[in-house]
Amino acid sequence: MKSRSMLGRSVPGTSLIHRLDARVKFIGAIVLMVATLSARDVRILAVFLLWTITVMLISRIKLKLIMRSVRPLLFIIIFATLLHLFTVEGHVILQLGTIKVTREGLISGGMTALRLVLMVVNTSLFLTLTTTPLAIADALESLLSPLRHLRFPVHEFAMMMSIALRFVPTLLDEADKIMKAQSSRGADYDTGGPLRRIRGLVSILVPLFISSFRRADDLAVAMEARCYRGGVARTRLHTLKLSVIDVIFSVILIIMLLLVIVVEPYLPPLIAV
Repeated sequence: MKSRSMLGRSVPGTSLIHRLDARVKFIGAIVLMVATLSARDVRILAVFLLWTITVMLISRIKLKLIMRSVRPLLFIIIFATLLHLFTVEGHVILQLGTIKVTREGLISGGMTALRLVLMVVNTSLFLTLTTTPLAIADALESLLSPLRHLRFPVHEFAMMMSIALRFVPTLLDEADKIMKAQSSRGADYDTGGPLRRIRGLVSILVPLFISSFRRADDLAVAMEARCYRGGVARTRLHTLKLSVIDVIFSVILIIMLLLVIVVEPYLPPLIAV
């Protein structure tokens, strides 16, 4: 069975979100991350929620796949929500001994959970589910191209990121196979004390590292056989060009950022945390 993690996996498609320039999606994910975490008014967050739902519908990606990207951070989201729920002072609506739940804490916890979910979903939609690792590497190389004047190895850095993203799903699947194979041989790494569990994990990590080094060596030989020499005089099959849709999308992102920076401070008080 393949790993359920969506890290490094993209979903093929022809939707509007899939066709956006990878550079715009890369910058857009960062802008949305900053804007979402900075928003303090529930009305601004409602606009971001409506935007996220719209992007989900346009991308035509199944909700189940999108929610998989939230699963790895579910513990952090729950912990942050509970932390706000039980520590924010205000009007008490429930008290169990020394534990108090306030109305302000409930609002603050709910908005914190919403911020984190929106941040993860938007980042996954733009950088993982609708963009291939190769497109991300090309976008990163293009955005960092001014650093070439400082003799920074932009192409090599982008290639390294592309290879890392490409092999994350492969290594996760390999780890899953090794765990099942070792379990069938009687390996036990789920029970016992910490030391026993660490010794059990050795039976997984050692063959996983060996497999990773073997794959890296095979990849290096393949690149050498194809006369790969880095970014010197290298051309592209597909040249990155901004379209009208990319410009419109960028303008929308700028407007959403201005909502937080310019509009939010002048909104009449409603619920702000």
